[in-house]
Amino acid sequence: PQKTSFHRSQTLGYKNGFAFSRLPTVGIGGERLYVNQLSQAELDELSNMRPTLTYGQAKQAPPSGFIPAHVAFDKKILKFDAYFQEDVPLSAEEHYRIRQVAIYYYLEDDSMSVIEPVVQNSGLPQGKLVRRHRVPKNDRGDHYHWKDLNRGMNITMYGRTYRIVDCDPFTQVFLESQGIELNPPEKMVFDPYTELRRMPMRKYVTPSDFDQLKQFLTYDKQVLRFYAMCDDTDSMFGENRPYVIHYYLADDTVEVREVHQQNDGRDPFPILIKRQRLPKTFVDKKKTFPSCVLEISDQEVLEWYTAKDFAVGKSTTLLGRTFFIYDCDEFTRNFYHDKFGITDFQPVEIQKKPLEEVPQVIPPYNGFGVLEDSLQNCFSLLPKPPRKDIIKMLENHHKVLRYQLALESPNPEDRKRRFILSYFLSNDMISIYEPPVRNSGIIGGKYLGKTRVAKPGSTTENVKYYEPSDLTIGSTIEVFGHRFVITDADEYVLNYMESNAESFPAATLQSLRDHFRPRQVVKETANSDIPTLGTSKQELDELIVQVQDELKLHEHLNNKNIREAFLQCDEDGSGTMDKTKFLGLCDSLRVPTNAFLVNKLIDLCSRGEDKINYHDFLRAFPS
Repeated sequence: PQKTSFHRSQTLGYKNGFAFSRLPTVGIGGERLYVNQLSQAELDELSNMRPTLTYGQAKQAPPSGFIPAHVAFDKKILKFDAYFQEDVPLSAEEHYRIRQVAIYYYLEDDSMSVIEPVVQNSGLPQGKLVRRHRVPKNDRGDHYHWKDLNRGMNITMYGRTYRIVDCDPFTQVFLESQGIELNPPEKMVFDPYTELRRMPMRKYVTPSDFDQLKQFLTYDKQVLRFYAMCDDTDSMFGENRPYVIHYYLADDTVEVREVHQQNDGRDPFPILIKRQRLPKTFVDKKKTFPSCVLEISDQEVLEWYTAKDFAVGKSTTLLGRTFFIYDCDEFTRNFYHDKFGITDFQPVEIQKKPLEEVPQVIPPYNGFGVLEDSLQNCFSLLPKPPRKDIIKMLENHHKVLRYQLALESPNPEDRKRRFILSYFLSNDMISIYEPPVRNSGIIGGKYLGKTRVAKPGSTTENVKYYEPSDLTIGSTIEVFGHRFVITDADEYVLNYMESNAESFPAATLQSLRDHFRPRQVVKETANSDIPTLGTSKQELDELIVQVQDELKLHEHLNNKNIREAFLQCDEDGSGTMDKTKFLGLCDSLRVPTNAFLVNKLIDLCSRGEDKINYHDFLRAFPS
């Protein structure tokens, strides 16, 4: 009773920002505590365990029976009242539509369905909008649960958003029993167009004091005529065309007629705009109004075209097309003078705009057909064949220049191939023929048909073809990506160029003369009366010199290898060799034995019919 202090010591502490409890150091009022005193939590735990220590562990009650969900929630359905908004793009009376629906949630299997009540004469497919199933909630595979549903919220199913406004009493009791706080209910939104149809608005039309009958009787058969031009040259295929505008005073209608000329290439349709009242100013309307498919009524037009809207020297826009009025007839002038006091009717001179020249762009050559023939498709829809030089064809008929070609190729087998080039003077065309060679593995025949071959670097605008002046001995020509070297020519080529020396360069003619000079010397020698076996040493030396000059054109020959090959084949060292063995060795060494001078040298070196003195032949291949 004498105790006056009842203070309790602090047992709540903080360490590193965390709260923790600690045992008191002194008792109430600062009294001394024993060392082994238990905490309040330990004392509470011992008090709770006292019956267990006395009577033992209590027996657990048996678990309640399991009831599956389809039994516990059978015929238990949550109903929500909702609506969604739908756009109406092609209507002048409504821009959107409100459709009321009922969302049902089945508790037994967590499925949902959306039902729209049927409205008579709505013209919409109503009833079951979403069949009963588990509705996906997002792209991760989740589905809607009754915990996701509440009043005053939006729910999206398959791209359509529904606004939930209310629910039935059972749904409200169930959700509140599960601890869900429901939002306050909202008012159901009704379709404005449906409500408008239920209460039709009365319209009052004030009769006009304008007497249309008097206007008709006064101005019957009186028409104002204006001459106008419509300039449409800024658009594709546009032109500046004349028109006649008729304004009928009897009923304020306008008609636009075309002006046709003889052989203008147009169908005989005289009327561009039929006789009708033309609107000048429309009432403000929304962009969704489909004016292109509906007829224009008086309620949609603020002002119509009248006679005062037409004047000489001014432009008028009728149904989106601008007409420039440059003149009118005498009756129209008198009408405007008497009605409006206008006296200025000076006609405007119409000057035609000069046509803008569009540069013609020729596409690149695609490689098909002859260039001149393909070029005609760029000039006309019905192309005509290019004109031919008939005089040149008649003068050079059957005149052909022939050359021997060798193919330039990194492949050694292709370097052995020989071709015959024919140049036709009548039409400047070239054809290439490959003589077939037995056991060569290459099928001979026509290599290139008759065509004109352009030089490298030629363009469609500046085409340069090969001419006889470009075909010189030793020159290289390129034919569709293949390079050829001219190694020989026909004697007719030299004779033709000498007879027409003024038409060819001197370098081309001199190259042919230098090429044929050794042959002429050999022919003169062959035609002489000196027998072959008795040929003097001087003539043999001259022939060897000529053969050396001709073999200089064959850069692939290696004189050292040729001499070593002949010496190795002569095993006994007699200096002679069988003719068959000799010719086979020459072919393996790529010696041009078919050349005229080389063949003549082989005949001079022959010893009988089957032996050849190869020492005299090797003098043409100095080491």
